[in-house]
Amino acid sequence: MSCGNRNDFDACVCETVRRIVKAQDEVAGTGNCCSTGCDQSIRDLVSPVANGNGPTTIPFALFCKGDCDPFIGSGIFRSPVGGSGMTALRCVETPIFRAKKFVDEDECCVQLELLLPITMGGSTPGPSGKGNRICDFFPGNSIRNLQATGICITVDLDCFCGIVCLDPLTPRPASEFDVDDEEDCC
Repeated sequence: MSCGNRNDFDACVCETVRRIVKAQDEVAGTGNCCSTGCDQSIRDLVSPVANGNGPTTIPFALFCKGDCDPFIGSGIFRSPVGGSGMTALRCVETPIFRAKKFVDEDECCVQLELLLPITMGGSTPGPSGKGNRICDFFPGNSIRNLQATGICITVDLDCFCGIVCLDPLTPRPASEFDVDDEEDCC
């Protein structure tokens, strides 16, 4: 698949994310392919072997049309400052998302939750390098899971030409989202 102006691929990212949302909704309520990819991740998520105790999410990254660069989502949240009872606005960036719901079933606008990689020690490191590549958010081999943030953005999937899915998992709940005194990442 290429990131050109070909009309036959315009809806492929939208339809893949639509299938991810459907598969995730199914899980939440109740031989010749790639070993990693969106089709395999969807099969793994809805596999009867999981018996309802398996993963709940297919995390994914999107690639923008035109330049094919990964889309890095940004979000703002309110964070406590020390024990003072005061709060400050903080920023997070990530290339990894969870599809939450389509805003309009007839269009390709979808609400995405920002997911942050978390290390073996439980921290959420900011991007290394320039932070413009997906791998900049996955330092070494220390990432063990993803952290749900509760921060959602709405995007038009027609603006993307590519998608890459990670293996299904259950992210750490948004209620446990706590960014320590790290530097702001935006």
